[in-house]
Amino acid sequence: MRHRIYGYTLGRKSEHRRALLRNLAAGLFEHGEIRTTLPKAKAVQPFVERIITVARQGNLHARRQLEAKFGRDRWIHVWVADENVPESRKLSNPWFNLPRAEDIQFDDRGEVVKAPRLVEHIMSVVAPMFEGREGGYTRIVRTGERRLGDAADVVILQLVGREDGPQIGGSESPRRSKASKRAEFAAKLAAGWGGAAVSEEETSEAPVEDTPAEEVEASEESSAPEESAADDAANDAAAED
Repeated sequence: MRHRIYGYTLGRKSEHRRALLRNLAAGLFEHGEIRTTLPKAKAVQPFVERIITVARQGNLHARRQLEAKFGRDRWIHVWVADENVPESRKLSNPWFNLPRAEDIQFDDRGEVVKAPRLVEHIMSVVAPMFEGREGGYTRIVRTGERRLGDAADVVILQLVGREDGPQIGGSESPRRSKASKRAEFAAKLAAGWGGAAVSEEETSEAPVEDTPAEEVEASEESSAPEESAADDAANDAAAED
């Protein structure tokens, strides 16, 4: 039994597993996100978190620690000068500013002699992205896909802090869809009842035109002589009888 054994073995020996984690971390820092299986993503996530925490110190000792964690410093973004890579991939990167193809230089044998360095990239570009953030530098996004062959869960491990970048879309759950429909129907119903209530209030509370007091007094004075004349005529008729 695996008592007191921490971490994922991933079916590999220690040297192979260490090299795998280094390559996964280097790919994540170079591209901003990587596509891998769920066990590998969970295994490399703590390794990446520790690297970013060390890089945030920004001193020479931290730089040497990063070189020791990766075994050696390495070139990155060399694929920008590759003619087989599509131009759309070279021009648009939501995570980092890519170098120009002219900045990547090779010797006569095709070996890289000038290109960005991984440790310098982590210290100067990646670490400042998480200034003031205490941990939680990465996220695992489940794609719902299965790898051919062993049907392993395929996920995307990416850096946080660029929420305006590419997001993983997915279909809305049936429960959330029903709740949204109920909320929309309730809002429409409330709006309808509110409009009917407002119309009833407008009709019931129609303003009554106020008659000025002077006009009321004038009408009373004009009606008073008419009433007295009618009374006199009635009295005369009664006297004649």
